[in-house]
Amino acid sequence: MHFIKEQIKFIMKNDPSIRRWYEVLLMPGFRVLFYYKIARFFYLRGFYFFSRLFCYIGRQKTGIEIHPGAIIGKNLFIDHGVGVVIGETCIIGDNVIIYQGVTLGGTGKEVCKRHPNIGSNVFIGAGAKILGNINIGNNVKIGAGSVVLKDVSDNVTVVGIPSRIVK
Repeated sequence: MHFIKEQIKFIMKNDPSIRRWYEVLLMPGFRVLFYYKIARFFYLRGFYFFSRLFCYIGRQKTGIEIHPGAIIGKNLFIDHGVGVVIGETCIIGDNVIIYQGVTLGGTGKEVCKRHPNIGSNVFIGAGAKILGNINIGNNVKIGAGSVVLKDVSDNVTVVGIPSRIVK
């Protein structure tokens, strides 16, 4: 229950369109985390069919795909989430904001660990693609439409295709 209260507070703090706490319950980015948690429960116990089933239901209902193998910290806010994809070996830190159309995926070349590690307090703009087994530091901002293929250090802003540091 504590997770739900924290999540609602984080979303309300970061989304000026939310005026009452119960409006958060309608947001796809909030709802998909319930499907993810159920899918993750089954995934960790080796019930992969049920894990995939809840992952599929979550994607069908919200347009957001989170693989149950992904590890997600507290307070993930997926705003306008349609088209967000989070891969199996992705690790996401705390207090991360992701906008629509973001892919945290692989390049198709790796085996085993193939998805990015995202630090804490990271902002990922709409349509950004972060691909491969790379590390994104803490307090990073990734601009909309950016393609990130290399590690990004802490406390920077990156934009562009391919991404480059601008701040």
